[in-house]
Amino acid sequence: MKLLVKAPAKINLALDVLHKRPDGYHEVEMIMTTIDLADRVELTLLERDQIHILSHNRYVPDDQRNLAYQAAELLKRRFSVKKGVMISIEKSIPVAAGLAGGSSDAAATLRGLNKIWGLGLSLDELAEIGSEIGSDVSFCVYGGTALAKGRGEIITELPAPPTCWVILAKPFIGVSTAEVYRRLDLNGTRHPNIPEMIEAIKSHDYHKVCQNVGNVLEDVTLKLHPVVAQIKDQMKRFGADAVLMSGSGPTVFGIVQHDSRMHRIYNGLRGFCDQVFAVRMLGERHTLD
Repeated sequence: MKLLVKAPAKINLALDVLHKRPDGYHEVEMIMTTIDLADRVELTLLERDQIHILSHNRYVPDDQRNLAYQAAELLKRRFSVKKGVMISIEKSIPVAAGLAGGSSDAAATLRGLNKIWGLGLSLDELAEIGSEIGSDVSFCVYGGTALAKGRGEIITELPAPPTCWVILAKPFIGVSTAEVYRRLDLNGTRHPNIPEMIEAIKSHDYHKVCQNVGNVLEDVTLKLHPVVAQIKDQMKRFGADAVLMSGSGPTVFGIVQHDSRMHRIYNGLRGFCDQVFAVRMLGERHTLD
C-alpha cells in the first residue's frame, strides 16, 4: 500500500515573542497560514518492522534527525505498531528557510500513517502528538490559517486570509533558529499587533493585513545576515504591498494582489536571489479523507 501526502509550507503573517519560559522555550503568539508550495511525502507500507527515509536532497537527513522519521517512530512506540514504512520525501520547500518544511513533512507523515496503519486518530490527537516532535508540527497537522500560542502548540483556527499572491525569496544561506532566539533581546522590541491582524483576517481586509505584518525575530536575523535586508529592500522597491521575513528566516515574502506586479517582483528577484517562488495562500485546513 502506498499513500501520497502533500506537505505545504507555512509563512508567518505575524510572529511575536512574549518571554522566555521556565522550561527554556519561548512563549510565542504567531499567525500562520499555509501556502501552495509543498513537499510530496510518499508512504509505502512495509511488513517488516522498520522505518526508512528516502530523499534525493543532500540536506535532508535519512535517520533519526529527520522529523518525519521521528513522527513515524513516535506513532510506532505509542500504539505498538509492528509494521514499518518507507518515507520518500520529494522536496520543493527550501531547507532551513523559516517555512516549516521539516515540520510539514512530519505532519504529513502523521496524517498518512494514521491512515495506512489504521490508527483512527483525529486531527486534534495527531496535533497533540506532533507537539512532542517540534513547535510548528501541531499547526502543520491542521494546515490552513491559525493563531498559535504557547511554544506554538496551542492552535486556534482562523478564516482564510484575503486572496493574494505570495512571492518568496530565499538566499543561499541557512539560519539557526536556536541562535536567533538566543540573540533575541525583547527590551525595546516593537511587537506586532496580533489582535489587529486577527481582525484584519476575520474582516477579509487585505490592506489591514498588509499594515499589520510583523516579526520580532527579523531584526536579529537582519543583523546576522545583511543579504536578508537587501532582499526586503528589493521587494519593496519592486512594489510589494507588504514584506516580511518568515519565521527565523532567511526567507522573505512579499504579498500583492495584482498579477502584473507579482510578475515584476518575481522576475526582478530571480536575478538577485537563489530560490524564488510565486504562490497562493491556501487558507483551508487539512482533512483526514
